[in-house]
Amino acid sequence: MIPAFGEIGEALRRSTVGVRDGRRSGGSGVIWNSEGLIVTNAHVATSRRMTVELWDGREYPAELGARDSRRDLATLRVQARQLPAATVGDSERVRPGEMVIAVGNPLGFTGALSTGVIHSSGVFPGLGQRRWIQADVRLAPGNSGGPLADSLGRVIGLNTMVVSGGLALAVPVEEVRRFLSSGPSMELGVTVWEVRLTARRGIGLVVLEVGRGSAAEQASLLVGDVLTAANGRPFAGSEDLLAAIDGSGGGTLSLEFLRGDRSRTRTVSVRLERKAAA
Repeated sequence: MIPAFGEIGEALRRSTVGVRDGRRSGGSGVIWNSEGLIVTNAHVATSRRMTVELWDGREYPAELGARDSRRDLATLRVQARQLPAATVGDSERVRPGEMVIAVGNPLGFTGALSTGVIHSSGVFPGLGQRRWIQADVRLAPGNSGGPLADSLGRVIGLNTMVVSGGLALAVPVEEVRRFLSSGPSMELGVTVWEVRLTARRGIGLVVLEVGRGSAAEQASLLVGDVLTAANGRPFAGSEDLLAAIDGSGGGTLSLEFLRGDRSRTRTVSVRLERKAAA
């Protein structure tokens, strides 16, 4: 028998956690398994040590495991057992028009729930070739990292951002699975947005976020800088930056960028990040 909607919503709320770094409210996360593994967004998990709050108010210190700012995904570990893990669905099977449920901790409201429908699934203009689940659910600061679930409460994505028109974008759960099972990756530590510059300059990548302690921060990159080339090769899209990072082999990368009306160059030592086992 299919459970009542209230039961589905309550189960989702119990498998959703609040995540913060001690100084501010960071966002939300999903209990991936009952042994203390939590999945969230990389832009939520910004410190080596975080605090996780469960649905019933219990709090646990959490250690950062894996973090991949390119995918905007991260894992946290808490020393707790028998946690109410989420039921994970199949993001490859979602269709436009299907009902979805979002749970998170927006603006300090614990376990807030909103509903909507799938808008589409695929790439989004300005965000490279990554695939997203796009839905018209209401999100606010604090929802990031929380679950997007189907009508049966199965998690199909992690809510990540709101774009123009109020459309919510979520990382598909299949991408989360690949993240958890992948090996080492190269990290620069920036979140970027693809923009069109002049016809002569082509594509630029606006830096929206610089991770604390990241390679980008150590190279003095700032929010608002516009990345234009790597190792002398202009960007045709955000995927070119990813290819340059991977091609560095954990060594150095020469980045060209605009700061105001001046062109600058920085040599960045790209880090090799290890993935935590799921």
